Amino acid sequence: MKNAIVILLFMNINLFYTQTRVIAHRGYWDTAGSAQNSLVSLSKANEIKVYGSEFDVLITSDGIPVVNHDDDIQGHVIENTPYSQLSNLKLPNGEILPTLEQYLILGKSFADLQLILEIKPHKKQENEKRAVREVLALVKKYNLEKQIEFISFSMNICKELKSKNPNSEIYYLGSDVSPKTIKEIGLTGIDYYYKVLLISKPEWLQEAKEMGLKINVWTVNEDNDMHLLIDKKIDFITTDAPVRLKNLLQPSSLIK
Repeated sequence: MKNAIVILLFMNINLFYTQTRVIAHRGYWDTAGSAQNSLVSLSKANEIKVYGSEFDVLITSDGIPVVNHDDDIQGHVIENTPYSQLSNLKLPNGEILPTLEQYLILGKSFADLQLILEIKPHKKQENEKRAVREVLALVKKYNLEKQIEFISFSMNICKELKSKNPNSEIYYLGSDVSPKTIKEIGLTGIDYYYKVLLISKPEWLQEAKEMGLKINVWTVNEDNDMHLLIDKKIDFITTDAPVRLKNLLQPSSLIK
């Protein structure tokens, strides 16, 4: 009997460490009182106990990183606008546009939640460098190096992050570069559109695994696609439906 209990415990621990983990896309926003990239969405992601909460960062013309998905907000192009002109703009849930510093201060209080920080491409390469510099300064200021993972569609940003902070976890989002090249650049892994790995470039999935790269996919919202990717032992799935994905990952749902 004791041996059976030990075996069951081992199986459960092994499942915990090997199963796909959930990342809430732009936080857990699809719930009452929340909004994409809001402080509330970060808090809600922590409440549902997912692996990580993803959010987007751009830098203002005077060097303040803010959290927003689009490169503009209410007609203001963020990288061309000083923060003073953005500081009172509201998100759909009534919350003021958050700065990255506000986001990190709150995120630091959620020690078990990884902060998946996407630095968005900027129109000017010099602004991408400024964004990397200011973001890394804030991460260091709050001692969040182990809680932050970086992602970007800009290879320039990924390379800049690697150069300035080589021990960071850094993933490329562009879905257009082979795992071999990602490995040569020295990034942690790929974070690709899921249909690329399922349909157009399925060989990249095995290539990434053989090279020891971590694999994330975005943005997966349908149950059938979630099941397919879980079966392929993807490391992370980014989704707008984190609660539903968590439920699919329960041990009982994995038994065919």
